[in-house]
Amino acid sequence: MNIVIVESPAKAKTINKYLGSDYQVLASYGHVRDLPSKDGSVLPDNDFEMHWDVDPKSAKRLNEITRAVKGADKLILATDPDREGEAISWHVLQVLDGKKALKGVDVERVVFNAVTKEAVLDAIAHPRKIDEPLVDAYLARRALDYLVGFTLSPVLWRKLPGSRSAGRVQSVALRLVCDREMEIEAFKPQEYWSITTELATTQGETFKARLAAADGKKLDKFDIPDEQTATKLKAALEGGRFTVAQVEKKPTKRNPYPPFTTSTLQQEASRKYGFSPRHTMQIAQQLYEGVDMGGETEGLITYMRTDGVQIVPEAIAACRKRLASLYGDRYLPPSPRHYQTKAKNAQEAHEAIRPTDFTKEPDRIARYLQSDAAKLYKLIWQRTLASQAASAEIERTSVDIDVAGSDGKTYGVRATGQVIRFDGFLKLYDEGRDDQDGDDSAVLPPLAEKDQLQAREILPEQHFTQPPPRYTEATLIKKMEELGIGRPSTYAATMNVLRDREYVRLDKKRLYPEDKGRLVTAFLKSFFERYVEYDFTADLEEKLDRISAGDLAWREVLRDFWRDFTGAVEEIGDLRIAQVLDALNEILGPHIFPPTEPGKDPRACPACGDGQLSLKVGRFGAFVGCSNYPDCRYTRQLAETGDKGDAAASADGKVLGSDPETGMEITLRDGRFGPYIQLGEAKDGEKPKRASIPKGDDVSAIDLERALALLSLPREIGKHPETGEPITAGFGRYGPYVHHQKTYASLSSPEEVFTVGANRAISLLAEKAASRAKRGGTVLKELGEHPELKGPVQVMSGRYGPYVKHEKINATLPKDKEPESVTMEEAVRLIADRAEKTGKGGAKKSAKKSTAKKPAAKKATAKKATAKKSTSKKSAEKKNGSEETVEETAE
Repeated sequence: MNIVIVESPAKAKTINKYLGSDYQVLASYGHVRDLPSKDGSVLPDNDFEMHWDVDPKSAKRLNEITRAVKGADKLILATDPDREGEAISWHVLQVLDGKKALKGVDVERVVFNAVTKEAVLDAIAHPRKIDEPLVDAYLARRALDYLVGFTLSPVLWRKLPGSRSAGRVQSVALRLVCDREMEIEAFKPQEYWSITTELATTQGETFKARLAAADGKKLDKFDIPDEQTATKLKAALEGGRFTVAQVEKKPTKRNPYPPFTTSTLQQEASRKYGFSPRHTMQIAQQLYEGVDMGGETEGLITYMRTDGVQIVPEAIAACRKRLASLYGDRYLPPSPRHYQTKAKNAQEAHEAIRPTDFTKEPDRIARYLQSDAAKLYKLIWQRTLASQAASAEIERTSVDIDVAGSDGKTYGVRATGQVIRFDGFLKLYDEGRDDQDGDDSAVLPPLAEKDQLQAREILPEQHFTQPPPRYTEATLIKKMEELGIGRPSTYAATMNVLRDREYVRLDKKRLYPEDKGRLVTAFLKSFFERYVEYDFTADLEEKLDRISAGDLAWREVLRDFWRDFTGAVEEIGDLRIAQVLDALNEILGPHIFPPTEPGKDPRACPACGDGQLSLKVGRFGAFVGCSNYPDCRYTRQLAETGDKGDAAASADGKVLGSDPETGMEITLRDGRFGPYIQLGEAKDGEKPKRASIPKGDDVSAIDLERALALLSLPREIGKHPETGEPITAGFGRYGPYVHHQKTYASLSSPEEVFTVGANRAISLLAEKAASRAKRGGTVLKELGEHPELKGPVQVMSGRYGPYVKHEKINATLPKDKEPESVTMEEAVRLIADRAEKTGKGGAKKSAKKSTAKKPAAKKATAKKATAKKSTSKKSAEKKNGSEETVEETAE
């Protein structure tokens, strides 16, 4: 028997059909080992020794693989054809070797770029060994990401409380977003004008032209700076004579785009369908691993993690054949097209993403696919076919028109247009755009030199220069690829990390840096500048690529990096938080303290007047406070980033109106826990009254009436008829509620807080009390007072059967014991045994009468409590370590 190892069970099932009964295909379910999220997983002082962990689920699968491999003829490692796939095969091999399961078993490594019968059988016929340099590159990348995360993140936690983590690629991607936001904030728009004329031929056909020259001089973008200049030019043109001076028709060709890489697929799916990179990769994974096509499962696309744009010759031939059969020879260029990637540090070991079978047309197989999968497959199919299609033939026309102005000067206007003479590849596919600015596709009427034209309308238009656009996930990936930062497998993971850490937010497809992200970036730029430089990160990526090519030793690269990196960390070890905040105040000053009135210090405290505002750090992160603390307790959140609407109109909130009783101002604000209402300002160290906005409320629709209602909570509904104590309604951490004494009952909707009456509230509270009593068990028999301790002993009926109860100790009755027949003596013995097992010493007095035993019992109890506390502490430490230092490693 031959054992084949792949990553996914879906792929295992499909491949087993292809290979037949002589093969057993098992899935590893991705990586089987990983570095534990704790200190010591990578040991730089021990030549970067790495300690791997196997989680319980992986351990179970590895045991299954081990049992299958023992006694097998051959082990075939058929994981994905990239660095991560090579690493999974290596890990499986390491585990099996450690379990001594490979004795007498031949080991082979095979790779295939598509899950089709032909590709799989061809791979099986051409095995190779594990690619050691590729594994070395994986080890280097994994160690780097671990060391950066576990070294830099604790520095952040100490010096910048509230920060989550820093990572090698994550932090550079975040810097791109933050730097772009700073460009936008620093941008000063410049006014300029343009003049468009609507002209008509003698036959009445109209078209538009733009003023391009004045008094024999070509006009540049800012040569019409204001309305006065534009109005003067308009007057000169209105009485002018328009004559066609030159008509130039220039044929040109537009060539098709190359097939998709991981990056370009993510970008285009985002532009055209709004898919996130993560969603795109999930769908692509399904298309690659195999889709049930009416009883036969097969992969529809080639491997989806690649930065290569080339296609193998046999696939090009199949593509061209299909192209000709569908659209005719006119759409087929004389020779095949070959592409080379332009991305920095690209590895072209893999094909571009393409269909495995060009005869599987998207419309024909759509019924087998879910909606998003059908869209993505069609995108890949069209793009690949178009990449081998003929160029589009376009005729571009430009018309220069002389104008004899009414002021005696000469002017020139220019009209441009284009006509597609042959659509070529555009018949199949046209790429989406991020900027929405396409070619001028206006069609001009037939024009000839010396034709006289009539001006129908002259329209001056005011414009302002625009700041650079914020990144979308697609354009950020494109920029990272251009800079050589990250690799195909890391793009989607990096986007997720930035959002999960709440360093950026996605709003209308644009990425806005959150204040938390800006603080982290400012900190890293101030104290670890080299490690967030674009060139440094790209250079490190290039070294990793050279390791995979066998040109560099991976440990040598790590040694060079670690020596300098630890030096940088040690340099800021004694840095005081005050020094950190001073640096951040300087970098983020324009954002945190934006200019207010001319001549007024933006850092002056609005509460006391003579204090200076500065960044402060607290338990929940950074905020702005006054230098005169504690005499002045003025605080506010950091300035808001981007457009969040009226709720974040200013640092002091949006004014909703005044409280009719106190006259104090009511404002809508945005805090670290979300939007809230505030009445007045802090006075004499006392915090103002605040009210949270219920979940589901439209913040932009909050008005004074709603704010007053929220501030009035909790609302007294009435007195309880039995106790005379008040019943109130309000909002808590679990939503709307009614409350009486120690009982809380949930309301069905937020609006019930303002409308619920006494009868419904009493009913809800009674139901809650009854439910609680039911959960607590029903008394079956009262046995009386405990013979040695205080408190009654009872026989109870519980959720899991009958038991005896004394104080907080419950002891289950034996299965053969009827509850009604239990005696006090039996109950006391059961309770004592239970107390001894649980370590609850109070009840032991009844079982152990010797006073000498009491200290021992207490000592045992204390020991157990200490052990439990220690275990909990270790568990918390482990959890924190794994949660706070994630770097993008998933491929």
